[in-house]
Amino acid sequence: MSMQRQPDSGEIVMIRLAKQAMKFSAGHFTIFSASERERLHGHNFTVEVDIEARMLGNGMCFDYGLYKDRVIALCRELNEWMLLPTRSPYLRIEEAGEQVLAHFAGQVIPFLRRDVRLLPLENITLEELARWFLERLAEDPQTLREHAVVAIEVRVFSGPGQSAGRRMVMPQ
Repeated sequence: MSMQRQPDSGEIVMIRLAKQAMKFSAGHFTIFSASERERLHGHNFTVEVDIEARMLGNGMCFDYGLYKDRVIALCRELNEWMLLPTRSPYLRIEEAGEQVLAHFAGQVIPFLRRDVRLLPLENITLEELARWFLERLAEDPQTLREHAVVAIEVRVFSGPGQSAGRRMVMPQ
């Protein structure tokens, strides 16, 4: 869909995407130090995205559906998995046949390979999950430029009243 641009008025519009389908359920444990971690548990996570952009010439910024569909697809990638970080200085991941072994503080925590999603994060926290979503949404800088996106903020909630967000300002 091609859209004509108006001269830039300097006005920025914020689009908030917070659809019910932007959610996932996953297991994890947070690592606090070389010797301390949470017990294994899970959350029903929700994701919200704010996109700041300049107006296009027809009274809109862009087709929201593109970003909404992308966030929903990313949520599906994490839904009903045990999430493990691959970049933690305190956790070593070993893939052994049908198992994934998480080595932590002298203990080995076994998981079935078919239940695990390995993520390139330091920890499975709200802060790091927000970074994962943000980086994935910013993978196509050309589309972001075409949509005149100025900034993106992602907020991940582990339940009502508890969230963390990350914000990225696009280079001009």
